[in-house]
Amino acid sequence: MNKEIRSYNKNLSKQDREICDLLATEIDRRLPEAENKIWHAHPVWFLEGNPIVGYSKLKDSVRLLFWSGQSFDEEHLDIEGSFKAAEKRYANVDEVKKRELARWLTKSRDIQWDYKNIVKRKGVLKRLK
Repeated sequence: MNKEIRSYNKNLSKQDREICDLLATEIDRRLPEAENKIWHAHPVWFLEGNPIVGYSKLKDSVRLLFWSGQSFDEEHLDIEGSFKAAEKRYANVDEVKKRELARWLTKSRDIQWDYKNIVKRKGVLKRLK
């Protein structure tokens, strides 16, 4: 795990740290080619400079965010924002379903919208994969 992400997780409550440690481990395992870092104050994984997945601590949960998640056709992911992102929120580590997470992570590699160039395209998203 990236030392910045390890530090981010370490500063959370025990319950939230367990969730985030599990998410980071599974993301690293399923997307070994992804670059990861703290981006806009939260752990994020990138493929070829394009943000794919990340998580952040909210008041009452941990939010797992897939930038292209609305295109995954997954009933357990909720729409987030006005672009193509979708999220899942966890209040307890037992809520994380590894098989479901693995499927989402595979889709995050296979289904991508070009967030890397969204500013250059003046807010217009183009499908990459």
